[in-house]
Amino acid sequence: MYLELFITFLKLGLFTIGGGMAMIPLLKDEMVNKKKWLTEEEMLDCLSISQGLPGVIAVNMATYIGYRQKGPIGSLIATIGVITPSFIAIILVIEALEQVSGSPYVKGAISGIKAVATALIILATYQVGRNALKSVLHYIMAIVTFVAVGVLSMNAVYAILAGCAIGIAIKLIEKTDVSEKEKTDDYLD
Repeated sequence: MYLELFITFLKLGLFTIGGGMAMIPLLKDEMVNKKKWLTEEEMLDCLSISQGLPGVIAVNMATYIGYRQKGPIGSLIATIGVITPSFIAIILVIEALEQVSGSPYVKGAISGIKAVATALIILATYQVGRNALKSVLHYIMAIVTFVAVGVLSMNAVYAILAGCAIGIAIKLIEKTDVSEKEKTDDYLD
C-alpha cells in the first residue's frame, strides 16, 4: 500500500502542470473514481481544508489523503511522491533555461503550458462548483468572492474567513429555527 500511495502521487505530481488547482481534476478522478479512496463529499472536504491551510494545495491534499490511507507514514510518503517530480523538474529546467533562455521555441513551449494550465484550472473550478454550490446563497457567495478577490484584489484569507463566519452564522440560524419550530410543535401538542 505504501508503494501504491507513493506511485499514485508521483504520477500525479509528474503529469500535473500548473499547480494544485490544475491537479484537482486528475486528483478527483484518481482518488474518487479509480481508487475509491474518497467519496465526492470527502474530496470536497479535502479540497476545502487544503485551500484553507498555508502552503501548496497539491502538497496539502497529498498529505491529507496519505494520512487518511496510512497515517503519518502514508502522509509523508504521499507528500514526497507528489513533490519529487517538481523538485527534479525545477533542477533540470534551471539548468536548461540557462542555456536556451532566448530561444523562441522555449518561449512558445512556455506559452503553450500556460494555456493548458489555464484550461485545467477552469475545469477544476467547474467540477468543484458543480458539487459545492447547492443553493442560491452559495452562488451569491461565490460571485461576491470572485469579484472581491479577482477584481478588487482583496486578500483571499479575508474571503475565506468571511466564508467561515457566514457558514457558522447560517448554521446557528438554522439551529435556532429548528429549536423554535420544535418548541412550537411541543406547544401545539
